[in-house]
Amino acid sequence: MVRRAAASKLGEFARVVEVEYLKSDLIPMFVNLAQDEQDSVRLLAVEACVSIASLLQQDDVEQLVMPTLRQCAGDTSWRVRYMVADKFTELQKAVGPDITKTDLVPAFQSLLKDTEAEVRAAAAHKVRDFCQNLDQVQQETIIMTSVLPYVKDLVADPNQHVKSALASVIMGLSPILGKHNTIEHLLPLFLSQLKDECPEVRLNIISNLDCVNELSQSLLPAIVELAEDSKWRVRLAIIEYMPLLAGQLGVEFFDEKLNSLCMTWLVDHVYAIREAATLNLKKLVEKFGADWAQNTVIPKVLAMSRDQNYLHRMTCLFCINVLAEVCGTEITVKVMLPTVLSMATDNVANVRFNVAKTLQKIGPVLDQNTIQSLVKPILDNLHVDTDVDVKYFASEAIAGIA
Repeated sequence: MVRRAAASKLGEFARVVEVEYLKSDLIPMFVNLAQDEQDSVRLLAVEACVSIASLLQQDDVEQLVMPTLRQCAGDTSWRVRYMVADKFTELQKAVGPDITKTDLVPAFQSLLKDTEAEVRAAAAHKVRDFCQNLDQVQQETIIMTSVLPYVKDLVADPNQHVKSALASVIMGLSPILGKHNTIEHLLPLFLSQLKDECPEVRLNIISNLDCVNELSQSLLPAIVELAEDSKWRVRLAIIEYMPLLAGQLGVEFFDEKLNSLCMTWLVDHVYAIREAATLNLKKLVEKFGADWAQNTVIPKVLAMSRDQNYLHRMTCLFCINVLAEVCGTEITVKVMLPTVLSMATDNVANVRFNVAKTLQKIGPVLDQNTIQSLVKPILDNLHVDTDVDVKYFASEAIAGIA
């Protein structure tokens, strides 16, 4: 425990002593601790390694630190190797580009194919940052020859944590490698991850899709498939990516391929999906404009007001709540308001009180004349409804709209 405490403070201590004492006194201690019989001491020496290497000249790093670091990277204890993987990009910055090329690239390769899944996962997490920090001149060559072959193996790793760790960063290789390499080498990997049986992997890839703008059309079939994924969190991630995708593909392509999907989500059996789908519509209207909304979205939304399922009728109201804001007064009054008013006599109380809530919500968009002549009478009727919730929300709306 004492040696462990000493090892944990060695890096901080190194930063405040003169370089000659660092070399003469602290580095021998560091070498000893890195060879301790307890792996819990050895792994703390890895942390110290980052501080010590950053304080020394290149030649000294090579001579005094690298033998120990090489030894840690191949340590018999997976916990020590895990620590090396976890601190890898910090070590890379501390030792500089030349030692990275000669020593750290081979060490990274061995960590990426380590026998322990935890070590592979920790190394996989560092793939993007490691590649980003490589010397610009040799960056592409090193990635293509020394890193990518190992990354390809990890895409099919038997352990889902490893695949998931890789999926959370692999998209970041695209801007580094450029369009040609991305299409040729990375696209097949993205596609296989989008189809991975582990939902976490699919989720992590979707969450980072914005890194690869030019690939939208190539990835589209896989994305459409995931829009109906059995795991609702995956569907949710796809919805959140939709506005970005819409911007990249343009309105015609979007209408042809994806519009119907966005409508399907509005009647999903999971509430969180229906809620996200309504916000998605708002973002799409902000992108494509109110005229597009009037022609393509609003008719489908209003049709839901006549659906047999009262939850779908309520979703229609939720959509109107968010669409009124982006469509403006004219479309709201002429096109959407009549539907809201007609739903005030719905046979389900939940729908009726949501009519009151919607009228209050869209109130700021409506003109005074419409409020007095059309909205107030409906709210007055709801205020004397037989259901107590309907009465309550009607009185809230009357107070809010006045």
